[in-house]
Amino acid sequence: MERYRKYSRYLREKYGARVHRVPLQGGFYCPNRDGRLSSSGCIFCDVYGSGPLTLRPAPLGEQLRKGMEGARRRYGAKYFIAYFQAFTNTYHRPEVLRERFSQVLNVPEVVEVSIGTRPDCLPEETLDVLEEVARQKTLWVEIGLESSHLPSLKWLRRNHGLADFVDAVIRTSRRRGINIATHVILGLPGEGREEVKETARIISSLPVKGVKIHPLHVLRNTELERIYLRGELRLPSMEEFVSQAVDFLENLREDIVVMRISGERSRELFVAPEWALKKQEVLRRVEEEMERRDTRQGAKLKLGLSADECSPLREIVRFQE
Repeated sequence: MERYRKYSRYLREKYGARVHRVPLQGGFYCPNRDGRLSSSGCIFCDVYGSGPLTLRPAPLGEQLRKGMEGARRRYGAKYFIAYFQAFTNTYHRPEVLRERFSQVLNVPEVVEVSIGTRPDCLPEETLDVLEEVARQKTLWVEIGLESSHLPSLKWLRRNHGLADFVDAVIRTSRRRGINIATHVILGLPGEGREEVKETARIISSLPVKGVKIHPLHVLRNTELERIYLRGELRLPSMEEFVSQAVDFLENLREDIVVMRISGERSRELFVAPEWALKKQEVLRRVEEEMERRDTRQGAKLKLGLSADECSPLREIVRFQE
């Protein structure tokens, strides 16, 4: 019995074959870097915007072709997901978005498109473009949250709040055919079991269909690296991360697809913690902890919390007032 809804099984059941993501650099940037919100970016983001390791990307068609060829050889993949990963992939004019996304839509082996973005970069005219994409391919829009707690979002220098995320998810979910996923970071300073549970419950109360769980980790040439090297940051141990991950899963709606429980970045960019590179061991430890607790995804989820019972919801209420 699988104790949480794994992305690999979801894809195999849907397509009957191996499906592999191809990360793409679409030539977009980010309002948290170009001065609109900030010039420094989120403290964890590297110079590549968490995407492919290049500052001079090849044309999108070439990136996709090479990625597909490599995945066929290495993994035996038959189908592919075109993943617009680097920076904020809805941060441009609608006509530019339409032109770039269209370059992957006519490839028969591409069965899905995934677009990573921020909650404050989804105006209605952008959603019009995304709805057009969703009419042609299965579309996932990955809206980064990281945490539902305002102190954590400020520490991460995200320059958005929970209210922005809730608004973006609700408006995007009204558009036909768009699947919404989100990202969270576990092991943040000041966040314990209750904060992690609250984030899972808030995500579960929204029309979110997928989630990626990342441990807090340090990459080279980031603000987080500078904080870490000054001795001002304690990173979670594997045991602490595994415990929080299971707490999160227990409070996550059971139909939400768990797309990742790890932090995947190349070793040349990676600083710490070393255990976060051991993806298979982390996954094994999560499953062992779920077996030890005799638990499963959604086992402890309680929806319908009032604002008085949930601190992030209190923040939204105060914001609205």
